[in-house]
Amino acid sequence: MPLSAFALILLAGIIHAGWNIVAKKANGDARFSFQTSVFNMLIWAPVGIALGWNVVPGWGMAEWGFVVLSGVLHVFYFIVLLRGYRRSDLTVVYPLARGSGPLLSSLVAVLFLGEKISLFGVAGIAGVVLGVFLVAGGPKLWRKAHDPVQRERVHKGIRYGVLTGGFIAAYTVADSYAVKFLVMSPILLDYFGNLARIVLLLPVALKDRAATARMWRSQWKYALLVAVFSPVSYVLVLYAVQQAPISHVAPAREVSMLFAALIGGHLLREGDRLLRLLGALFIAAGVVALAMG
Repeated sequence: MPLSAFALILLAGIIHAGWNIVAKKANGDARFSFQTSVFNMLIWAPVGIALGWNVVPGWGMAEWGFVVLSGVLHVFYFIVLLRGYRRSDLTVVYPLARGSGPLLSSLVAVLFLGEKISLFGVAGIAGVVLGVFLVAGGPKLWRKAHDPVQRERVHKGIRYGVLTGGFIAAYTVADSYAVKFLVMSPILLDYFGNLARIVLLLPVALKDRAATARMWRSQWKYALLVAVFSPVSYVLVLYAVQQAPISHVAPAREVSMLFAALIGGHLLREGDRLLRLLGALFIAAGVVALAMG
């Protein structure tokens, strides 16, 4: 992987972990996602217009198809992620979401596509499993097993984390194909994909306008921060994809889990910071081993 691509991924990881902390503190739902998308559209409109003025009119069915697909997958990803944050700890949901995408891709390839995996790859799977156990609480899980409330909270975090990881794997493959093989601009793909997200989320926002208005007044600062930084982190990754294989970029993105485990445990006071950081390290090492194996 070129050093420039790795630098982009590292910067993206820091930003990505940061806006996930903000999204967790917002405690929002699909209406928060809609608000974020609207702010995204307004803030980044000058960039989208400037870059797309001469490019977008030349798009065909393939380009617009991937824009819509990207919008749909990102909507489901963000809604499931936010729901997981409301029902469990960030330091359970986030590392699972970030780590399960590459893991799910490897398992599907081995089980259904006839690909082979080396012992190094098997070791990677073991690393992810161990990391998941540590991030979810490690040995303390046995004590939580006797507390129905805590046990259910951890189980919800695992379910939402893995489901989010599935959507991450889906949109990563789709968007990477668009920027790598259709040579679409990462900025334009993300910007116009966001417009598709607004259309998809509009019925949810209009369903209960009074509740939506109350949430907008209370959460606008969080939505503004996410709208500013979320596109930056993802566009940096898409630029990295144009410079390096996706099989290298996707695992390398998991450095964001290290920042989230550290920052989330400290700022959100979710406890077990060192244990969860160790788990995030195992997950990151595991997904890298999967890519290499």
